[in-house]
Amino acid sequence: MSISGSEPTSGRIENGVHMLPLRVYYEDTDAAGIVYYANWLRFLERGRTELLRLLGQEHSALREARGVNWVVRRCAIDYLKPARLDETINIRTHCGELRGASLDMIQEARRGEKILVRAELIVACMGENGRPVRLPPLARAALAEVAAPVPRRVPPRSRHIRV
Repeated sequence: MSISGSEPTSGRIENGVHMLPLRVYYEDTDAAGIVYYANWLRFLERGRTELLRLLGQEHSALREARGVNWVVRRCAIDYLKPARLDETINIRTHCGELRGASLDMIQEARRGEKILVRAELIVACMGENGRPVRLPPLARAALAEVAAPVPRRVPPRSRHIRV
């Protein structure tokens, strides 16, 4: 038996923002049936990973071809509203400033138009020796697709994040 749409989704890019739909499973929740706070980091990681995959810059390919690993240098996260078991959420990801070896990423988890979680990250490229390396040119060009400023209601809370 073949099931249509059985391949996992990498989401889509709309107006310079990557969108990844996710469902909240039992394993994602705490005893109260809401998403456990640490699991939001996993959801956000999936958003960043699928963005890179959709742009043709998979983690494994960059590691194998160029010895480049992505690492989170800084993460500021605001938990605004809960998500519950079986709800569908959407992880939205776009880039702020692209620098030599790092970039700013702004992520939101939404249920419809309601923002549940907002995160601002600095993500860096590290070589196999654990030292920073420049963003690979193809990755930089691909990420520029989602680096356009997006109108926002709330300015970044950190002076380190520039959009």
